[in-house]
Amino acid sequence: MQQNQGKKSKKLKIKPDWHWITTIFGTTIGISAAMSFLSNEMLSGGGLILSFAVLLVIILIGILFDIIGVSVTAAEEKPFHSMAAKKVPEAREALKMLRRAERVSSFCNDVVGDICGVISGSAAAVIAAKAITGMSPVLGSVVQLLLSAVVAGLTVGGKAFGKSIAMNNSTAIIHAAAKVMYLVKSLPGRVTRRKGDRG
Repeated sequence: MQQNQGKKSKKLKIKPDWHWITTIFGTTIGISAAMSFLSNEMLSGGGLILSFAVLLVIILIGILFDIIGVSVTAAEEKPFHSMAAKKVPEAREALKMLRRAERVSSFCNDVVGDICGVISGSAAAVIAAKAITGMSPVLGSVVQLLLSAVVAGLTVGGKAFGKSIAMNNSTAIIHAAAKVMYLVKSLPGRVTRRKGDRG
């Protein structure tokens, strides 16, 4: 009897959430296209200093979202229940994030993180092409390799450092992220109210 139950439990399969998969697929394409377009416009029209600044911003965005993705899996709901009881406006947003921790983490780490990794690699190639103009092929190859290595080191090292911050300050990080989300969501309503007051 127990063997039959064991066999049945082994046969149980987790069905893929096609709605989430298609949503995240479309979101990834949209974000990737927008970020690629913006970075290409900035890189093509700017000098080396601006190009390096754009590259650093892309890397920092990836690290920031990685921190949020780790924090949402480490934080607990209890502090935000207390905030909700005190009617702190962003507490609801925080609880929504924590109750959908798997999806939030997937979006932050896999979607935004991977997109930033791909775009930072492309940006590094563009910067290298600008930097090696007039150099010998050998020196140009060395510069390209060094720049790629630096970008990889900053990305991996930054995420490793960010993970320790996320684990030790998960509640504060989720609170800050929820506050930003609340401000963004409530912005249209506040703009409408201001227009009404002026009218």
